[in-house]
Parts: sequence; structure tokens; C-alpha cells
Amino acid sequence: MKLTLKIWRQSEQKDPGRFETHCIDGVSEDSSFLEMLDQLNEQLLEEGVEPVAFDHDCREGICGMCSLTINGFAHGPENSTTTCQLHMRKFKDGDTITIEPFRARAFPVLRDLVVDRSAFDKIIQAGGFISVRTGSAPDGNALPIPKDESDQAMDAAACIGCGACVASCKNASAMLFTAAKAGHLNLLPQGKAEQEKRVLDMVSAMDGAGFGNCRNYGECSASCPKDISLDFISKLNRDHAKAKLKKLFS
Repeated sequence: MKLTLKIWRQSEQKDPGRFETHCIDGVSEDSSFLEMLDQLNEQLLEEGVEPVAFDHDCREGICGMCSLTINGFAHGPENSTTTCQLHMRKFKDGDTITIEPFRARAFPVLRDLVVDRSAFDKIIQAGGFISVRTGSAPDGNALPIPKDESDQAMDAAACIGCGACVASCKNASAMLFTAAKAGHLNLLPQGKAEQEKRVLDMVSAMDGAGFGNCRNYGECSASCPKDISLDFISKLNRDHAKAKLKKLFS
């Protein structure tokens, strides 16, 4: 395959940035999108050009680091897929592909396609910890949990924190991420003790980090590589309202 790549280049956070166009030939349709970028960087090094910086780690769809906007879509045109699991067979020979970093005020661009997502870390840290002792691994079955609740908690825990929900939202909201991270603890008995404080603190940290408000567009769930449901946002809103009322009248 021969492709034309329009790639965002930005040397540092204060640099205004610009698009560069590069042509690449001999791309296998069986290679992943990141392998294609590896091939491009090898070509750039041979040409004496600075390679493109992009995030990656596991390359197995687990870590969530491969956060790229491809032709206007977070993680690209394939549904329920991270960038590292996107294969070049989704594109055609001669295609022009536009590659950008995730765009959000809370995700400042550090260099080229790399963004700072430490705002997510602040939300998680605000959630604190659970005070209930869970014991060792064999003790996990000692506390009976209804299957519906355990299934929901596992669905929420599937969130890998990639940020696609923020990048695809018109308001750059982090509600789906926050709802998933709060939900997987609040649904389980061990997380009930801190549930109200956890919800209030995590939402406050989310607002303080500069994320936008949720308007129920649904783009966040549609672009999520792990198909996190909008139902978790509804649960977060209910839990947050209850916690605020209880704090107000306590």
C-alpha cells in the first residue's frame, strides 16, 4: 500500500504546531497502525528528519496509551478498537490519512502526537481507597455479591483510561471515564463505605481539571474501545445528587 500521511507536528507545548505531509510506500495491510508509524519513523530517520513522537506500550489494546485521532475519529474508523489494534486493511491503497493527537484543554499536547493525560490520574487519586479489608486472593469469594452487580462492576472496570471519550466529546467531558472509575468501586460492597465521598471528590477533581460538561451526545460511549455504557453516567449523576443532598442536610 502507498499512503499519504498528514501528521500533526509540535515540538513542545508552547509551539503552535502544524501539519506535515509524508508519503510512505510498501505498507502491509496486515500491519497495525502503530507498526505503520514505526515504518514511517524508520523512513524519516533515513532521510535525516526527526521521527514522529507517539505514545505506545502494550500494543495489545490493554494500556490505553495509543491515543490518536485518525481521520477525525478517536482511535480510527474501527469500532471497539484501540489504535494499536487497528490494522491497515481498514484503509485503501492511495488513501490520505490525517493523524492528530487527542484534542482537549485538559489534555495539553507535549510533543507531536503525545498528550498529557495526568488529569485522569488526579480524578482517580481523588477517589481515594476502600477501607474494607479485602484479604488475599482466595478471600475474594468469601463475600457473596449478586451476579448483576458483579457483572456491572466488571464492565466498568474494563475502562483503560485512554481518553477517547474526552477526545470525541464536543465539550471534552470526562463523565464516562469518571463514571466508570467510580462505578466499579461503588457497585461492590467493599466500596460502599466511601461511596458518597468518592463520588463528590471525583466529580470535583474532574471539574477542577478543566473538562467540559456532559450534554448526553453519546459520542463518548460510541468511541470507547471497551464499549463502556452511558448507563454508568446515569448512575454517577444519581449517586452525586444523593451525596450532595445528604451532605447538605447532614
